[in-house]
Formats: sequence, C-alpha cells, structure tokens
Amino acid sequence: MTEIGLPATVRACLFDLDGVLTPTALVHAAAWKETFDSFLRRLQGPEFEPFDATADYDEYVDGRPRADGVRTFLASRGIELPEGDEDDPPDHDTVHGLGNRKNVIVLDKIREDGVEAYPGSVRYLKAVRAAGLRTAVVSSSANCRDVLVSAGIEDLIDVRIDGVVARERGLRGKPKPDTYLEAAGDLGLGPDEAAVFEDALVGMDAGRAGRFGYVVGVDRTGQADELRRHGADTVVTDLDQLLGAKA
Repeated sequence: MTEIGLPATVRACLFDLDGVLTPTALVHAAAWKETFDSFLRRLQGPEFEPFDATADYDEYVDGRPRADGVRTFLASRGIELPEGDEDDPPDHDTVHGLGNRKNVIVLDKIREDGVEAYPGSVRYLKAVRAAGLRTAVVSSSANCRDVLVSAGIEDLIDVRIDGVVARERGLRGKPKPDTYLEAAGDLGLGPDEAAVFEDALVGMDAGRAGRFGYVVGVDRTGQADELRRHGADTVVTDLDQLLGAKA
C-alpha cells in the first residue's frame, strides 16, 4: 500500500490526537506547566523547581489519562496528594483537583485561540480514507470531540475512543494497549490489521504491547530515537511524509 506508506495488511489507522492530528500537545503542555508551577510555588515557595514543558511533559504526562499524569509527575518530585473525587473543584489540592484545574486552563486556551489540524495530517487522513481504510482517534483527552469539531476533522474519523469513552467502558489508559485495542475492535478488526500513529512514548509502548500491525512515530519535538526505542516501525515529522512511501 505504497500510496499511504503502510503494509498491505493494514485496514485501519488509529490516530492519537494531540501532537499527531492537531498541535494541541503544545496547549496541553502549557496548561500543565501553569497548573503544576502554581501548585509547586504554593507548596515549596519561590525557590521551587518549575515543571519543564518539554522534558517533564514527555516523560510523565504526555499520552496518559489526566489523573495518571498528575500522579506520575508528582511522584517524580516525591509528592503524594490525596486522590479526592473526580468532580473536585479546580482549587482543591488533590489529584483530581489539580487535573480539573489543568482542564479549565486547556478549555480556556482552546476557546480563546481555536484549534487547527496539521495540514499534513488532514492530507493524510483524506488519502487513507480514499484508499478504503477505516479511521479512529484514540486519545486520553476528555475534550477530544470538541477538538475534532473545532479543527473541522470530525467527519474524517469513524470511531472515537477518548477519555470519556475510556472511563465509561473501564479501559486502562496508555501505556496499556486497552484503548487502541478497543478502537480496533469497534472497527471490527484485530490489532494486526491496524496501524497506530503516536507522538508520545507511552503511546509507542501501547502500540507495541497491543501487537499492532504497524506503529508510526510522529516526531514533533526531536525525539525520533526514543520513539524507535519504544517500538516505532517508522518515524516521520509529519504524516504526509508517508504519502508515496514504501513501508
């Protein structure tokens, strides 16, 4: 299937959202930084070590469900918070409270600035569908549908497995492969018939653990070697680089 750069056995494409289809990974990273820096400043004073919106985001937060991102980053700093409840107000110093604070910030940024899909991703989505393949988006974000609509690409996606669906169905988040396996299943396919497209290292791990037919790493931040080490079969900086390529 050289016109879209995938093995001939692949019948569906399963795309992460943030950083793969839309540049919202940058929005999320900025929102996490604002959230964590405010919390750490209150906890540790003006000499606190700030959240690194590249290194800390990639290592502890990117691709994970929101509460897992809070737990994982805080654990890296030796901090443990009470879990709280999923509907905790955003000013509560709990795992869910911090996560909800981050979500408020993200939604404000999206409303203020809007969202546009990567042009290369739109071209690739259209080529995939023209080639007769099914499509799904697999994201830990609870705001996935809003982003798809804002970016004008919802009609190019057949199945959506996001943070809302994962919670409803009791699916474990990345790096577990559950959400990707669920997307393939909703399309009526096995994992060997689907390709995973990810920019996050935990997403690479999910693709490898789920034994998917092909895993594409999308390198927007200069981590191509890490993406390969975590299981990418190929790495591109934009999806339209796959057009006309040989898998």
